[in-house]
Parts: sequence; structure tokens; C-alpha cells
Amino acid sequence: MPHTILDEYTKHHGSPKYTVEHYDLALVIKLASNLLDGRATLRIRALEDLHEVALNLSGLKIIKATCQGRKVQVSKKHHRMVVSLPTPVPAGERVELNLRYAGSPQAEDGLWGELGWEELTDGILVSGQPVGASTWYPCNDHPSHKSTYRFEISTDAGYRVVANGQLVDHRRSASRETWVYEQREPMASYLATLQIGRYQEIPFDQGGHLLAYAVPGSDLPVRGAFAKQAAMAQLFERKFGPYPFESYKIVVVDDELEIPLEAQGLSIFGKNHLSLQWEAQRLIAHELAHQWFGNSLTPGRWKDIWLNEGFACFSEWVYSQEAGVMPLAERARTAWQMLKDLPQDIVVGDPGPADMFDDRVYKRGALALYALMVQLGEAQFYVMLREWTATHKHSTVSTPMFAELLCRYAPESRVQPILDAWLFSEDLPPFPG
Repeated sequence: MPHTILDEYTKHHGSPKYTVEHYDLALVIKLASNLLDGRATLRIRALEDLHEVALNLSGLKIIKATCQGRKVQVSKKHHRMVVSLPTPVPAGERVELNLRYAGSPQAEDGLWGELGWEELTDGILVSGQPVGASTWYPCNDHPSHKSTYRFEISTDAGYRVVANGQLVDHRRSASRETWVYEQREPMASYLATLQIGRYQEIPFDQGGHLLAYAVPGSDLPVRGAFAKQAAMAQLFERKFGPYPFESYKIVVVDDELEIPLEAQGLSIFGKNHLSLQWEAQRLIAHELAHQWFGNSLTPGRWKDIWLNEGFACFSEWVYSQEAGVMPLAERARTAWQMLKDLPQDIVVGDPGPADMFDDRVYKRGALALYALMVQLGEAQFYVMLREWTATHKHSTVSTPMFAELLCRYAPESRVQPILDAWLFSEDLPPFPG
């Protein structure tokens, strides 16, 4: 029987039948040969009566699987690895899977380009959004499921591992180093990441809450490019509410990247992003804003991607005004003028998988927020946003949930037409105001 499709945007990823409450990943990675030897312990809670567990795992082989200590069979069905359970697990009950897996991890090339595990010139980068997590660990790969994590990563001596969460242990042997991180706040699978390189730590004077990692000799350009990071964080905390995680880490890889990448509690930049020019600074602000919008508050369905990208784009404009680069209203009008000259054939609130990362989703999503700010007034708008981030901290959200909150700040007759026009109509509305 075919598996139930959880999300039409990522049909072969994720299962609604269970959730993983905790992942414990112990990986040995040999960089020269790009070999991964992994052990994954998954603490699973059944959401329905469960006879088997369908996992996403791409390009790697499960060598052995046990459930509650009993050996179980694994087979491939419908693009998933399926673990047969020794006895049915009733809805609400928990079970533990232990998986030994190995192979040579590779990026998965699909609709959104190459995703997941990527070999750098000297190290490893992991980019999970939207379906890259399965290139390096077995998972229920969908943002509607959030889990805590423990990562124990052993790799070649002289290389630093950076992962989500707090570093709780670091051990050295003659040829290897082991790094242990704990991600205590719930996290969607696509936000789990692993960065490996010859990185050194570059602490900023922010009480240990802001750290950067880059290759030796990068201190001055990294400190220069991220000199405004603390001011951005203070601004966003005033506007959006407290920063939702224990710390924030920056990884600067010694390669050029087309775009930066955000993960939970950290962001990854290329050496080409080390600039004080606006184009680089807006990306720094954008990735930081995702910690609130996307990482703490995560869309439960990919069709609501504007709740990530529209909010992060709007945050760029907020910082632009605060930094005296360009007023928010002027940023909004510039975006509107650009959109006016582009095809108007996208529905931002449900753009379809091929267009979910289209720049029009970012810009029109941001303009929807600008229109709401004009309608509510700036003070009331930010009160609403702070309630949004506080109420749904570390959980999943949707456009209807956002609309419901808006109706507590203004009559539905005032706010719903704004959402309908900007998010659910192809035609570009007039500029707000």
C-alpha cells in the first residue's frame, strides 16, 4: 500500500503516522574518502497504530536495525526505508529504534538543486532545506515534526565540527577528534546541520552568545563583516521578542557560496559574503531573522514558506531603516516596483514546489507584512509580531494561525482582504498606503 502523502510539495518525505521525539546521532566521518559510519537512536512516538516505521534516507545503507533490542527487518518501499516493528505500537505509545548505517554521503540533486551533504575544498557543508536531511541521517523528514537532538561526531584530527545546539564535550586522540553537541530546543529535520573544516573560533564580545568559526587568518574580515551583528540582534529582539535560542553561531566556509544558509542556532556564509556592502549585510540580517521566523516558528506545511521568507525579507528592510541605509517604506516601494515589472503568475500563499523559493515569494510576502503594518499602525503591528513569536515559540505555524492572531488586533474585514490580495491573488495589489 502506498504511503500517505504528508505534503504535496515534498511527496516522498515525511510520515504523519509517527513523530521522532529525539535523535541521538553518533557518526564517524573520514574526510579524505568521504565515508560515514553512523549509529542513530530514534525515540519514536506513534501518532497512529504503528506496524512499521517509514524513514527517509538517501544514498546510505542501513546495515543493522533493532527495536527495543530485537533485530528487525528493513526494506525499501516507495522511496523510503521501512523498518518492520516486531509488535504493533498503539497510538500514543513510544518505541526506540537503533540503526547502524554507512556509506559515502552525497548531495541529492532534484527540483531545488543539490541539497544535503556537500564536500567542500577542505571539509563538509550540510544544507538541509527542504529535503537534504536524509542525505546524512535517517529521519522523518518534514517540518511538521520537531525533535531534540544529540550529535556525537568523530572526524580527522585538526578539523572542527560545528553542529546545532551547545557544545558539551570535545575529546582528542592521536588521529581523531570527537565533538558532542546537544540541541535542546525542538528542531525540524531540515534545520539540522553539520559543518566540518579547519575552523578556529572567533568569539565576539557578546557574553559568549555570538560565536564565529572560520579558517585561520580570517579574523579581521570576519569581525569586520559581522561587526553589526550585535546591533541587528538587539533591534530584532526589540521588534520581534527575545532571541529564541541559547546562542548564535556563524560559520564562514573557505569556499564561495551562491547564497548563505540558515540552520537552527547558526548560519553558514561563504568567504564571498565577507563585506560591509548592503548586499552582504542584508543577507546577514536575513539569516539572523530566520532564527525567529523559520527556526523557532516553523511552517507546518511547505506551502506556507512565505512565513519564513517574507518575514526574513521584511526584517532586512527593518534593519535597513535602523542602520540609516534606506527607509523601510522606500525598500517596500522599490520591491513593489520590481514586482510590477515581473510576471504576475504566482500565488505567494501556495506557490507550488517549483516556485517556493522564487524571489516573488520573498518580496510579496514582505509587502504583505508592510501592508499590515500600514493598516495596524507600527506600534500595534510589532506588539502583534511579539505575540506571534511568543505564543508559537519552538512550534509549527500556518497562515490561518497568523490570520487568526491578526483578527485580535483589527476586524477581519480589515485584515483578511490584505492577506487575500497579497498572498492568494496573482495580480499585484496597489502599493500600500
